[in-house]
Amino acid sequence: MGKFYKYIWISLLFALLVLVRWFEKDIFYDPYLLFFQNDYLYIDSPRQEVLKLVAFTSLRFFINTILSLLILYFFFKDKSVVKFATFVYLVSFVILTVFYLYFVLEPKQENYYFFFNIRRFLIQPVLLLLLLPAFFYHRLKK
Repeated sequence: MGKFYKYIWISLLFALLVLVRWFEKDIFYDPYLLFFQNDYLYIDSPRQEVLKLVAFTSLRFFINTILSLLILYFFFKDKSVVKFATFVYLVSFVILTVFYLYFVLEPKQENYYFFFNIRRFLIQPVLLLLLLPAFFYHRLKK
């Protein structure tokens, strides 16, 4: 595959990540979207359906993960990079989901900021922003 098609695919995948973010209110159930847009440090946690919330948060994480892994594949053309990134994503998902569930089930105002950041790692492709430069730097050092 030539460089032109490589960059077309990477651009298309990034555009899909943007579309996931753009249509988040229409696609995913998440009462915390509005909550964290307001002055959340001074208001109570919104009512939510826990199973539905965790299911949609997980769905969004896996959609972002698949798109991110494809971006990494098209960028580096190295299956070992994708395998390692898959491992990082799975371990991160388990750890972050445990914390996420704790904060959803036991909401306390003093933990909202930490909860906000845990949630951000689950619903946005933050890991891609960390892994892409890390793999690039690793490749330069080889």
